[in-house]
Amino acid sequence: PFHSADGYVAKLIEKGYKVAICEQTEDPKKAKGIVKRDVIRIVTPGTVLDTNILDEGRNNYIMCLFKNVDGFGVATCDVSTGEFVVTSFEDTAENKVMDEIAKYMPSEIICNDGIDFGDQIERVFGIKTATYNDWSFDYQNANICLCNHFKTLNLCGFGIDDDRPAVCSAGALMEYLLETQKNALSHITTIKKYGINKFMVLDISSRRNLELTQTIREKSKKGSLLWVLDKTKTAMGARLLRTWLTEPLVEVDAINKRLDCVESFKNNVLDRAELREQLSSINDIERLMSKVIYATANARDLLSLKNSFKCLPDIKNAIKSFPCALIDDIVGQFDVLEDLYQLLDASINEEPPFSVREGGLIKKGYNEEVDKLHAAKEEGASWLLDIENREKEETGISKLRIKYNKVFGYYIEVTNSFKDMVPDRYIRKQTLTNCERFITPELKDMESKILSAQDKIQKLEYVLFTQVRNEIKKEVHLIQDVSKIIARVDVYQSLAMLASENSYVRPVFNNQKIMDIKEGRHGVIEKVMGHGKYVPNDVSIDENSPVVLITGPNMGGKSTYMRQVALIVIMAQIGSFVPAKYANLTIFDQIFTRIGASDDLISGQSTFMVEMLEANNALRFASEKSLILFDEIGRGTATFDGYCPGND
Repeated sequence: PFHSADGYVAKLIEKGYKVAICEQTEDPKKAKGIVKRDVIRIVTPGTVLDTNILDEGRNNYIMCLFKNVDGFGVATCDVSTGEFVVTSFEDTAENKVMDEIAKYMPSEIICNDGIDFGDQIERVFGIKTATYNDWSFDYQNANICLCNHFKTLNLCGFGIDDDRPAVCSAGALMEYLLETQKNALSHITTIKKYGINKFMVLDISSRRNLELTQTIREKSKKGSLLWVLDKTKTAMGARLLRTWLTEPLVEVDAINKRLDCVESFKNNVLDRAELREQLSSINDIERLMSKVIYATANARDLLSLKNSFKCLPDIKNAIKSFPCALIDDIVGQFDVLEDLYQLLDASINEEPPFSVREGGLIKKGYNEEVDKLHAAKEEGASWLLDIENREKEETGISKLRIKYNKVFGYYIEVTNSFKDMVPDRYIRKQTLTNCERFITPELKDMESKILSAQDKIQKLEYVLFTQVRNEIKKEVHLIQDVSKIIARVDVYQSLAMLASENSYVRPVFNNQKIMDIKEGRHGVIEKVMGHGKYVPNDVSIDENSPVVLITGPNMGGKSTYMRQVALIVIMAQIGSFVPAKYANLTIFDQIFTRIGASDDLISGQSTFMVEMLEANNALRFASEKSLILFDEIGRGTATFDGYCPGND
């Protein structure tokens, strides 16, 4: 049954299937012969919208990979939020493509015939790649598809018009989404191009070994760095914080602007507490708007939007208490959506039903015709009560009742103990074990009037509801901008609260390749052990001594010390305060790790081979601005295999 479909769809999607959703496409009352039906949407792992399936704290990405002689194009989209990004690499950068997959961890990957390492992707990430229509990757077709969607003459405004791999991957992904979603996707309002030089590069092994967003063994958030950092109050903020953690910045000015914000929020404890309370009332505006665009949002969804919009004026006033450049920009862009709130407050019932076709959606006073029909329905209910009382008096049957069901409509029910008193004018309709049911011409006439009013109410309320939903849909750009502002504010307050509760300090940056950390701590272990129980450690590296050799007994904390350094660097470069008494850092462009490797049995690689590959990756791609952490290279194998003699 359709009302149980969500659970079955969820199970099929989890297994990796695609699910076609079919519905009637014409009114059965107006149809001649068989009612027309069609596929209205294809649900795939990367295009799920059901909030019962999705994790509100992380994005659900679909990725498109493209390769030709010009290089690689990688386009990524979250249909549930409207985020759409693209990048490109030279044709020898297969490892960079793998790093992008590790960063986004998409639920679904489509690609062209040029991607010949699909087996490797499946082995490493457990994601099967699906080859899509070759013509969709043609530059001309991809360009036209993107221009048509964004309603532009060219792609100059997005900065990708001369990047053929980027256009080919983004255009093919858009074609796939339009084909499967059968929707204009108007919530995908822009496409952003990013370059890998804008963010710190973290390869697959570094993301895994440092346990940034999930632990190695349990694959859970608890025990990861994200678990420590995340004190957000909204779903949008939680997703943005996860994104920041996977994309540390490399520009000092941008980092310091974030730190200015965090410091401002940290120093204003009372206003921050009030802001957190207000943010806790904000629902997932981004994903609610996706449902509005898909026309699957019901009245309860619009009510959730209304309750969120109601909090916006207070939040805007609250953030004025935190002076800094980024907040000043936010205040100037913050539209509190007063007109949309007023529309929803005037139109949508406070306790609407789940279905949008059962009536009960529209508030009294919003539409005169609906109010008249409700009055007629209520008058009919009064008439029914009058008929019931009159029949009791005339027949002497004290337990006579007028009831209703969808099969017989309104009927008179008489228990068996009174059935001998039933008058001849009653028309028997049904005999049950304990009672009998009857109708009368008068009752059927009244039923016609009442049900006619109810039918008209349902149809008119549905029309009014869709009108309200479409008005909200028109402002998708504005609402998305507000949701992004809320997300940023939420992340700032989260990082500020983290710093305040754990005595973190603001890092400072230098351009002299100096790393000077006093009493640094491992944030995750400190949280597990309890504040004050972790033994702090100093780190001192500069141009004259760029290498530190750490020795000590097993279980002495060497690996923890190394991870601590990497986590402090990453926290600093996302704009967070760090667990230390003092931290003077240089900006790192990449982090490479060789920590805690284990056998990769699926790929047929031993511990030693994994270690060699990770070390080789660092030696090949590291720059003078990279941070490299090697932990016991060659362990777990024979001593003579653990080193390479000679000049090689």
